[in-house]
Amino acid sequence: MALENKLGITDSSELARIEEKISKVKALELFEKGLLDTFEVGTYEGLAKIHQYLFGEIYGFAGKLREVNIAKGSFRFAPLMYLEAALKNIGKMPQSNFEEIIEKYVEMNVAHPFREGNGRSTRIWLDAILKKEIRRVVDWSRVDKEDYLLAMERSPIKDVEIKVLLKNALTDKIDDREVYMKGIDASYHYEGYGAYKTESLKSER
Repeated sequence: MALENKLGITDSSELARIEEKISKVKALELFEKGLLDTFEVGTYEGLAKIHQYLFGEIYGFAGKLREVNIAKGSFRFAPLMYLEAALKNIGKMPQSNFEEIIEKYVEMNVAHPFREGNGRSTRIWLDAILKKEIRRVVDWSRVDKEDYLLAMERSPIKDVEIKVLLKNALTDKIDDREVYMKGIDASYHYEGYGAYKTESLKSER
């Protein structure tokens, strides 16, 4: 059964395909229209704007705090009763260097504030922080899916792996369209989406 959506789609595989297409076009628009530079960097509010922009045409819950507890495999994300407090604390975390930024990213991943689409929106959010604070972004096309997922799974206990993995993939091409597009494709690949290449989807200008 598909997640409740604005498009009235009941088949989950069809929803996944349509969601990928629409949200990848939106991700491209975020870059091409310079919208990421207008959002708050490093806060839940900024992340919510990214999420709303990506998924607003598809889900009524886009950009809104989830109202259910969620888990992935055996890992349970922040319980609903602590979610708002956790997000306030994350907003206060420092982000002046690479180590601090990744620690903040790990905490936001544990919070997982939305019903769906957390990973994809939070990776864009992470790059916005890296760009602003250290003039770097992650070239996600250089980050192996299995390595990334394992490192993220272990990151709440030990964040050394994810720090090494992402540090090795840093690039100074912070305004490079190709790096961004390939990064979006890689980010979606981690979540099992791969029907469309971002470069083949034209952003609506």
